[in-house]
Amino acid sequence: MTESEFSNLADAALDRVMRALEESAADCDCSVKGEGVLEIEFADATRIVVNRHTAAQEIWVAAKSGGHHFRWSGAAWLDTRSGDELFAALSKLVSAQSGQAVLLR
Repeated sequence: MTESEFSNLADAALDRVMRALEESAADCDCSVKGEGVLEIEFADATRIVVNRHTAAQEIWVAAKSGGHHFRWSGAAWLDTRSGDELFAALSKLVSAQSGQAVLLR
């Protein structure tokens, strides 16, 4: 995949994450902190950072529980270790950090 193709796919995923958080009942604030970087801040001042990593062609997620790398499979962004899909993984991470059940789509 070219760098441009990756950037387009990753940016679309980050936009989708931001919209999903805005539409959810999650008690958090989501903001863009630079090109290809989203920061999700919770009431207890903890954060989840979601960013594109162009060199590796991955979306990286840094959460209180640890880091995750997601690679495009041709159909979805999948965790390189667990195989979890990006939105399913973020639903679990946001739920854990916010203390409330959140389902992101």
